[in-house]
Amino acid sequence: MAAVELEWIPETLYNTAISAVVDNYIRSRRDIRSLPENIQFDVYYKLYQQGRLCQLGSEFCELEVFAKVLRALDKRELETSMRENHRSAASCTPRTGDVPATKVHALDRNRTRDLSVYRPTFDPLSQTSSRHLLHHCFQALMDHGVKVASVLAYSFSRRCSYIAESDAAVKEKAIQVGFVLGGFLSDAGWYSDAEKVFLSCLQLCTLHDEMLHWFRAVECCVRLLHVRNGNCKYHLGEETFKLAQTYMDKLSKHGQQANKAALYGELCALLFAKSHYDEAYKWCIEAMKEITAGLPVKVVVDVLRQASKACVVKREFKKAEQLIKHAVYLARDHFGSKHPKYSDTLLDYGFYLLNVDNICQSVAIYQAALDIRQSVFGGKNIHVATAHEDLAYSSYVHQYSSGKFDNALFHAERAIGIITHILPEDHLLLASSKRVKALILEEIAIDCHNKETEQRLLQEAHDLHLSSLQLAKKAFGEFNVQTAKHYGNLGRLYQSMRKFKEAEEMHIKAIQIKEQLLGQEDYEVALSVGHLASLYNYDMNQYENAEKLYLRSIAIGKKLFGEGYSGLEYDYRGLIKLYNSIGNYEKVFEYHNILSNWNRLRDRQYSGPVLICK
Repeated sequence: MAAVELEWIPETLYNTAISAVVDNYIRSRRDIRSLPENIQFDVYYKLYQQGRLCQLGSEFCELEVFAKVLRALDKRELETSMRENHRSAASCTPRTGDVPATKVHALDRNRTRDLSVYRPTFDPLSQTSSRHLLHHCFQALMDHGVKVASVLAYSFSRRCSYIAESDAAVKEKAIQVGFVLGGFLSDAGWYSDAEKVFLSCLQLCTLHDEMLHWFRAVECCVRLLHVRNGNCKYHLGEETFKLAQTYMDKLSKHGQQANKAALYGELCALLFAKSHYDEAYKWCIEAMKEITAGLPVKVVVDVLRQASKACVVKREFKKAEQLIKHAVYLARDHFGSKHPKYSDTLLDYGFYLLNVDNICQSVAIYQAALDIRQSVFGGKNIHVATAHEDLAYSSYVHQYSSGKFDNALFHAERAIGIITHILPEDHLLLASSKRVKALILEEIAIDCHNKETEQRLLQEAHDLHLSSLQLAKKAFGEFNVQTAKHYGNLGRLYQSMRKFKEAEEMHIKAIQIKEQLLGQEDYEVALSVGHLASLYNYDMNQYENAEKLYLRSIAIGKKLFGEGYSGLEYDYRGLIKLYNSIGNYEKVFEYHNILSNWNRLRDRQYSGPVLICK
């Protein structure tokens, strides 16, 4: 059979010209900087494609050059968006089913469950956006060891100190550069460097006590709060919010109002991270009230995401579903299905699904979010690490019955590997990743037939849990849900290590903290109650106490999630074992029937398709 003859297709004249410039980069370097901004970026991207990272790094480490690149990309994406909108407006008639972002409170419940309602008229990122290409370049430099984020942040900070005595117009221009640069660094996950940029902007704002700079200071505070939340600097986050309120009050006294949606949304994120769920819920309601026409879509999406998470922990699942689905479709329609903001909404959708016991679907959603983040950022990036961690935990829960933890362990180790590479070893983000890995190692150890390997895995899990507990106590103190979770995890581990008194002590600590913070009938309380019941039943022969705890755990699970809740299986099996042990065979028969009915209900309840928007 003859070989197929391939047709040679030449590059466009423009691409050929870009390649020629790059081939002569050393001689033409100075001339490149006089080219229009959009052409400059294409030259730099060609350097990246050819692996010439040292030369690319020397360009991007210069603040003026990188600022021009950011301006060029903003201009290019704005023009693309305007063309697409014009095309869409010319070719599409309005759909009666569309729901404006500003009317979230009026969403029809039945139709928000129908994923087809929000089918986009176009995908603005059907081709990889220019900003994503810049993320590729930037991450490659960071992975290569070029500390471009730190260099740019330091350069900007020094520039701000130089112009402290300049007139207001010069400072205003610098603040605008800082917002663009800090925004990019924040989006890329380099929070410490973004924080340095925004602090410099805030310092410039404080040099002029006038209305324009009060508005700028509020915006600085919102951006600062975001990066401090992302970097787990929660103690500084509270100070930032109070400072923003001070400037808000100044504006109010002069008859001016700044929209508070973004600020309240970030406060909600701060309170949620600290497990202050009642306050987080309250501030999310305030943020929702601030959603108005003309508000940036990014702000609307972020407020919806935070509100959904607050509703999840308050067990208001219908509201949570409505909010997160609207956020998902709004992000996809506006930003496209390959955008990091869309992946943010998917992660929160996965969180919702995991909490309503749709575990299989949550795994698929988390995988989709990870795929997007890897395609945009790749490399050793914090956004990729957090997606790995979320997928690791959902995979662990999904495979808990089967004992197949290879996939969960892979993602947990990837998360830890990335975080330890780019952040200090005592960073709080490591606490949750280590916790997930420890949970997985414990289950692998329990199923291991080699005693030496089992002991090694249990000891490694113990070290990880203790490290996580210390990090949580340092960040949140003793009286916090996150700390309580770590106590509960240690309790389970001590049971596996046959240290039963230590296990009992840890479980009781966890229950006491959770009950005081969350109430008597919270999901987290039920988990710890069930774990203590298991300890009493299987290892300490305290059957009367175990029975009471099992029945309490079952009652909470049914009330919150219904008869098909996955966690009921372990309580039912525990009761069957318990009644067998005390010779109550009538109850054994009763709970065998209950377990059989539960299995049939599970088969019917969770056999539907996975709902992912492409």
